[in-house]
Amino acid sequence: MHPRELSIHDFTYDLPDERIARHPLAERDASRTLLYRDGSIEDRHFRELPELLPDSALLVLNDTRVVRARLLFRRATGALLEFMVLDPADGRTMEVALLDKGPSRWWCMVGNAKRWKGEELTCEHEGQVLTARRIDHRDGEHLIEFTWKSDGAFVDVLRHMGTVPLPPYMRREAMPADTTRYNTVFAAHDGSIAAPTASLHFSEDVLKGLERRGIRTTRITLHVGAGTFLPVKSERMEHHAMHSEQVRVPLEALKQLRAQLGTGPIVPVGTTALRTLESVYWHGVMLLQGRAAAHMLIDQWEPYAHTTTELPSTAAALDAVIASVERYGSPLSGTTALMIAPGYTFKLADALVTNFHQPQSTLLLLVAAFVGPDWRRVYDHALAHGYRFLSYGDGSLLFRVR
Repeated sequence: MHPRELSIHDFTYDLPDERIARHPLAERDASRTLLYRDGSIEDRHFRELPELLPDSALLVLNDTRVVRARLLFRRATGALLEFMVLDPADGRTMEVALLDKGPSRWWCMVGNAKRWKGEELTCEHEGQVLTARRIDHRDGEHLIEFTWKSDGAFVDVLRHMGTVPLPPYMRREAMPADTTRYNTVFAAHDGSIAAPTASLHFSEDVLKGLERRGIRTTRITLHVGAGTFLPVKSERMEHHAMHSEQVRVPLEALKQLRAQLGTGPIVPVGTTALRTLESVYWHGVMLLQGRAAAHMLIDQWEPYAHTTTELPSTAAALDAVIASVERYGSPLSGTTALMIAPGYTFKLADALVTNFHQPQSTLLLLVAAFVGPDWRRVYDHALAHGYRFLSYGDGSLLFRVR
């Protein structure tokens, strides 16, 4: 069956409300980890990760950092409006736009927008004043121009006046601890409004354990957008528009991936890292076919427009990307809307570290593509054995079914 024909209702399960983890554990690496390998399931803990991976593995980490993208404004009437800062208005990268020191325009989601007449809004916090003016709107999003009087960059304004945008299913306000715990210990590049949650389990001890075992890591960046929380509302996947997210992959990471082929498993940490790796392959295909320049732009249906016989090898695709990056002298960057669903053929990922995802979500489709029909066994086991679900929940290490 072509992924367009899939019904999202075939990818659901009953998730009791009490199984949703609304707070992190006291220690990051104390979370449980379900190990799925060769059809068998074991209950382990995340601090054991270095012993669960072969010495030859290469872990791929997403080093994005969640910004305090949730802003609250109050109208003169008293109505509270919640702004969620999403994307720069001019197509710049998140990291560049966050450094704006003057007026900065962003597409935002606005909660309670029906009660807003479009007047200019201001909010004040500890002497800092932020003004929001609506410029335009489209498909439920609003183009907002933010202005402030300090010398700081927009990201500094967000740090001072914004809050961590916790997922809606947590049903609570962000607390000071979330600023740290809803980010990874290796976060380096500002730009996400949702955490790469599989990476939240990593502690310095786990990273040191990997190093002692000789297990190498490399880092890529995918800035996680609000689309990761959007439910699939269409009956068939052909009617679902996949969200697009910004990607950055350094030359060194590309070379490490190329050298890893045939020597050991490539293990992305999180669905975001996996989508990035697979998108790199498709960018290489497009380069070899003369359909791409240096900038990555992957459509959600790109993989499903090819027959297997016409596709280049993973090595050839990576070589093309590396040559392009070396030619232009800057890291690979761009966007991906890649949809990974049953029917997808993986090109780089051999195993996956991930959390447990919402019913009827594109992330669950990805897991189903990775382990096949056994995804139900995995989720049934997790539910039956007390695992915690979603962003602050427990994790899993899934080895791909071949």
